[in-house]
Amino acid sequence: MSAVGHDLGAVRPVGNRPVPAGVGKYGGAVEGRPTEDAEAIARARAGDVAAYEELVRRYQDVAVRTAYLVCPETDADDAVQEAFLKAYAALPRFRDGAPFRPWLLQIVANEARNRRRSAGRRTGLAQRAADVAGRAAEPSPEHDYLAAEERTALFAAINTLRDEDREVIGARFLLELSEAETAEALGIPRGTVKSRTSRALGRLRAALAEANGVTRG
Repeated sequence: MSAVGHDLGAVRPVGNRPVPAGVGKYGGAVEGRPTEDAEAIARARAGDVAAYEELVRRYQDVAVRTAYLVCPETDADDAVQEAFLKAYAALPRFRDGAPFRPWLLQIVANEARNRRRSAGRRTGLAQRAADVAGRAAEPSPEHDYLAAEERTALFAAINTLRDEDREVIGARFLLELSEAETAEALGIPRGTVKSRTSRALGRLRAALAEANGVTRG
């Protein structure tokens, strides 16, 4: 059974470092706080377990949404759990002054991809990601483009796309990450995000047209 959403107990060791119990608990997402992040990271590096639990609570929701985009539901929660453990162990290597959220989401995405490859499943990912993303902030103009399409047909069309297309559309429009954050989270150059998003949206439009019985002349 997934450890996410359940108390892990006091601590679990990762290497020579303890792991906070709060890693296994959901919390409200409070994103985009670089100053607070830097302070919490410094405290966590100094051994303050509560400081890392604060980071977990701050980014738990967006981490879960990211994992749901990439891997099947049966593995997504475990991927988030493992990613937070790995991120905690990797804190000494985190570059001072770098944004924490995209760094964390890259770890989440990599862990989720590993589980997706192992499982070989990709059913219903976009629908589940959107369900979790329903708690997101006010929709952006790009998000409005997606919302303008009928939900069921839209998510069915997204599910027909290649993994890389679905991931970039999910990151940009469901998670509402910036191009820079998407680039770091997916481990691709920023210029690739722009071109891949454009191509993915073109394929999505084609898939929607096909589903609606529209032929392209």
